[in-house]
Amino acid sequence: MEIVKRVKSKTPQFFKRVRNLGLILAAVSGAILAAPVVLPSALIAAAGYVALAGGVMSAVSQTAVVNEPDTANDDWPVNNFIKNKDDTPYSGFKHQD
Repeated sequence: MEIVKRVKSKTPQFFKRVRNLGLILAAVSGAILAAPVVLPSALIAAAGYVALAGGVMSAVSQTAVVNEPDTANDDWPVNNFIKNKDDTPYSGFKHQD
């Protein structure tokens, strides 16, 4: 799957939350880095690492996609197990008289 297609695809709820958390971390650390006051160097260094981690979290979680089965395609694993007597994919319940 192409990267552009993955980014535009539907994202699972868990990864939406991870993406939002990453954006929040990046924003807070960006505010700390851009503060017009003198801050301890350890805090500045930590904010840089947190900004990097937040950016990576957001980017990676955005590429997670929901795998919805394509029932028209025979590649879906369930179609390989559910078969009719004549070895065709099972298409649903039929009323027998």
